[in-house]
Amino acid sequence: MNSTPKTSSTLVLVTLVAATGGFLFGYDTAVINGANQYLKAHFQLNSVQEGIAGASAILGCIPGAMCAGFLSDRFGRRSVLFLCAILYAASGVLSAIPATFTQFLIARFISGLGIGASSMICPVYIAELAPAARRGLLGSLFQLGIVLGIFLTLFINARIQALGDDTWNTSQGWRWMLAAEVLPALVLVALLFFVPESPRWLVGAGHSDRARSILERVGGASHAQLELAAIQQGLGDTADTGRFSELFQPRYRRPLVVAIVLMAVSQFSGINAIMYYSTKIFATAGVGVQDSFQSSVIVGLVNVLFTFVAMAFVDRAGRRLLLLIGLAIQVLALGAVGAMFRAGAGGQPLLLAILAFIGAFAMALGPIPWILSSEIFPTRVRGRAMSLATFTIWSACYVVAQTFPMLNDNPAIGPALTFWIYGACSLAGWFFVFWMVPETKGRALEEIERAWT
Repeated sequence: MNSTPKTSSTLVLVTLVAATGGFLFGYDTAVINGANQYLKAHFQLNSVQEGIAGASAILGCIPGAMCAGFLSDRFGRRSVLFLCAILYAASGVLSAIPATFTQFLIARFISGLGIGASSMICPVYIAELAPAARRGLLGSLFQLGIVLGIFLTLFINARIQALGDDTWNTSQGWRWMLAAEVLPALVLVALLFFVPESPRWLVGAGHSDRARSILERVGGASHAQLELAAIQQGLGDTADTGRFSELFQPRYRRPLVVAIVLMAVSQFSGINAIMYYSTKIFATAGVGVQDSFQSSVIVGLVNVLFTFVAMAFVDRAGRRLLLLIGLAIQVLALGAVGAMFRAGAGGQPLLLAILAFIGAFAMALGPIPWILSSEIFPTRVRGRAMSLATFTIWSACYVVAQTFPMLNDNPAIGPALTFWIYGACSLAGWFFVFWMVPETKGRALEEIERAWT
């Protein structure tokens, strides 16, 4: 079970699909970063409406995540990913041509449905196909796709913004920023024609022969035999499995708490306040518009580079140690960001402090909650459990995206206290990981399940 099968072309394609799904996730969630100030001017939005525009896709993420668990358990992981790709493409077109603010919000809601569903399915899909010894690395590719999507979005936004003046960007530039999503959505549709369904889902659906064939393509005959036996033992009586209420049984209480708290902390640490509003943050600190866009690109680049750190160490150092190190650095960096805003400092020191936070997040709290949540639940409830975890992260993300403009612009609170609040949440997360989160590196999914009981 712990041997490492030779990497197959099937596994390469599967991880490419997961990474592309992550890329679309990252692109779609970050594209609002460069577009929001021009949207605000174009539709003449106030601070509350600006927050709604930034959070509009997230409103779709919440039902998308909740429905994806049931749909993927009923129809399969691959089938629902097809639907996600179509939603991404449709939103890319509709978001670029709205005549009213309401039409824009509807288009972004459609996008959110795809983001919420794919953010739940992609980690599960790769976890159910990857060998145990490589699951952390391959699961990190989903996060790598996210951060590459964020980085390229920030880069594309900066390039589009530089094509014209404020008048052109207010009327047309933001439309091109949003429309560029269509191309990677079509790439995902094409890739999905060449990848198999999850073998663990196939066994649960009564298609063991198809599952065996896929597992043989992934890791050979011996790997397939061992994996299939473990899957069948873990599933047990499939006639009475997969109910949502099963998640709340005492034996799943701790993994459920671990998944929900880690997902919540990942957002309440303030990551998407920066990813959605970094241009606004730098402008608040006195940086010019052009330099704000360039600083946002640097933020995206650091996010990508430190995701490679996670990929290099998540199966060596383990999930738990990386979380403890990353959260500790986050606390210090967020404290420094708040202090600089309180002192009225900006420029390079502020950028360096934000980059320290981004690097720490990217190597730990970015990828690891997704990896852990996809591997700590049994197959029969994994889809529904991941839906609940994903519902948590998007609900928390919505709160952050909606409240940041109001907190940042409120004279009684301001950016300093806002970032200190995020730092306090990161500190609470450190203590939670220290006391509650176990190590799962190198363990088969069914072995992790048995450990809870």
